[in-house]
Amino acid sequence: MFKFCPACGSRNIRFENNKVFRCPDCGFLYYHNTAAATGLVISTSEEIVLLVRAKDPAKGKLDLPGGFIDPGESALEGLRRECREELGWDPGPHCTLFASFPNVYPYRNIVYNTCDLFFTITVPGLKAGDFTLEEKEVAGLRFIKPRDITLEDMAFDSGRRAIQAFLKSGRQGEE
Repeated sequence: MFKFCPACGSRNIRFENNKVFRCPDCGFLYYHNTAAATGLVISTSEEIVLLVRAKDPAKGKLDLPGGFIDPGESALEGLRRECREELGWDPGPHCTLFASFPNVYPYRNIVYNTCDLFFTITVPGLKAGDFTLEEKEVAGLRFIKPRDITLEDMAFDSGRRAIQAFLKSGRQGEE
C-alpha cells in the first residue's frame, strides 16, 4: 500500500504482521485495521431479496444490501444508510442481528479485511416497486426462493455464509 513513508518519505517503510506499516527511520505507524460492514437479508416470507452488483468487485454477482459502516455510525445506522442509498428504502430500526463473518474486499489494488455484521428483516408483501435503485451501485434486484439460491452466484464469501446461516436458522417468515 505504501511505497514511501507518508511522514518522512523514506523507502524503508515495512508492512508487519499483516496489519501495521512501520517506518524505522521516523517511527511512523499506521494500523491497517479490519473495517466493519453490514448486510441485510430481506425476506418476504417466501423469497429473499438479492441485489445484482453494478460495479467491481464482483460486478454482476448477487449481493445483500449493505456496505461499510462510516465513522461515528452504529452498525444499524450504517445498514439503514446503505439501504437508503442503494435501494431508496429504509428497513427501520427493527432489524435483527443474526450472524457475523470475516471477509476480504479487494478494491483498487488494496485488500480490505472486513468484519461483516448481518441483519435480517421480514417484510411480507414487499415487491420490486417498493425500491428505487441507485444504478451506479445496483444493476438489478432478484426475488429468489431460498431453495433456489445458488451460493456460487453470491459476490462474497461472507454473503454466502450469511445466506447459509439464515437458511439453517429457519428464520424465514418469523420476524
